[in-house]
Amino acid sequence: MFKDVKARDFLTIPNLLSIFRIVLIFPFVYFFLQKNYVLAAVALIISGLSDACDGFIARTFNQVTQLGKMLDPIADKLTLIAIMVCITIFTPIVLPVMIVLILKDVVMLIGGSKLVKSGVNPPAAKWYGKLGTFMFYVSVCLIVFLKAAFNYENGILSVVLLSATTIVMIFALIQYYLIYKKLIKSNAKDKKVKE
Repeated sequence: MFKDVKARDFLTIPNLLSIFRIVLIFPFVYFFLQKNYVLAAVALIISGLSDACDGFIARTFNQVTQLGKMLDPIADKLTLIAIMVCITIFTPIVLPVMIVLILKDVVMLIGGSKLVKSGVNPPAAKWYGKLGTFMFYVSVCLIVFLKAAFNYENGILSVVLLSATTIVMIFALIQYYLIYKKLIKSNAKDKKVKE
C-alpha cells in the first residue's frame, strides 16, 4: 500500500487539507484547555469544513490518491481522539460514551490493518462514516458553543448528543466490517485461483 504513495501526492489540495486538519488539533487542544472555548470552536469548525471539502475536491478534480485514503481517516481519528480527551476532561459523565467511540476506532484500525496485510487497499470513506464524523463535529461544537456562550454545562445533554453520534458510528462500523469481510474473502478467492 505504501509503495503506491508518490511524493507529488503530498501536494494535492485534498491531502494538504488533511494535513492541515492534523495541524489544527494543536490549537484546538490548547484553546480548549485554556478555556478559550470560542477559539477552540473556531478551530473545530474550520477542521470540520476542511474535512467536508477534501473528499469533494478529491472526487471532483480526480485527486483521489492512496496517500489521501490513509491521511483522511488518520486526520479523522486523531481529531476525534483529541476532542474525546478534551470533552471528557470538560464533562467526565461522557466517559462511557467516549470508551465506546474509542473501541469503535480501535476495531476499525485493526480491520484496516488486516486488509493491508492481506494486500487489499482499504475502501474510501463511505457516506455513513462521513455522517458519523459530521454528527460528532456538530455535537461537540454545540457542547463547546453552549459552554462558551452561556457557560452552560449539562452532562445529560452531552451524553444524549454523543450517544446519538455513537449509534451512527456503530452502524458505520458494522457496514465497514461487512465491506472488509467481503474484500478479504474476495482477495482470498483470487489468491486461490492464481495458485
